[in-house]
Amino acid sequence: MAFYSVNRRFVAGLALTGFMLAAAGCQSSDNGILNFGLTKKDPAAPPPPQDPKILASQLRAYCPKVTLRDGTAYFNTYAKGATAKPKKKKLDPVAQAEAEAAAAAAQTGANGQPIDPAHDPSKIIYQASITDVTRDCTHANGQMSMKIAIAGKVVPGPVFTPGTVTMPIRIAVQRGDEVLYSQLHQYQVQVADPSAATQFVFVDSNVVVPEPSARDYQAYAGYDESTPASAAEKPKGKGKKRTPATN
Repeated sequence: MAFYSVNRRFVAGLALTGFMLAAAGCQSSDNGILNFGLTKKDPAAPPPPQDPKILASQLRAYCPKVTLRDGTAYFNTYAKGATAKPKKKKLDPVAQAEAEAAAAAAQTGANGQPIDPAHDPSKIIYQASITDVTRDCTHANGQMSMKIAIAGKVVPGPVFTPGTVTMPIRIAVQRGDEVLYSQLHQYQVQVADPSAATQFVFVDSNVVVPEPSARDYQAYAGYDESTPASAAEKPKGKGKKRTPATN
């Protein structure tokens, strides 16, 4: 009886030890030994599908962003017609050299670089700047119509005189290097207060381009001083005198 009792306790102890080991195994973290391939990627499996094509509904909701090109966010108006140049007097060589040096110093900025007489900061009447841009799009009849708006301000300069500022604002839409729309507007703002900036908002509501087939349009807004004035803006020359008719 004693032998049977010992055997029964021994078997029961083994069973209890096996249960504890099994329980410990279930609670331990997976170090890869128990991984049966449920979480591993099958190397023979095909790659996941790429992004699907843009849906027509997404293109109908598409509205290109408006970007300011470098150097087109500011526009300065300079005073013209500086004082008449005095007549040169004959000077001795030393005085002539000193006069030329003084004249050169007067045309040199704080950074030591020569000042362009046509863009002298001390001759600025107004400085206009674009502070924000926005747009709105509608899609119909195979075309996309855009309203592109810019907000900005005009700040009086050192030689401020009340009057009208004419700002050359260009609105354009491109697809890569292809120009889909480009229009230069001569927008005028009346500035009268010399002590504060004058706010303005300009809107081009006539931007119409073909309906995009992809999200690859880019809209631009900004000042464009590189375009010469149109014939209507150029000063008119004097007309020829008419000779009286003779019988």
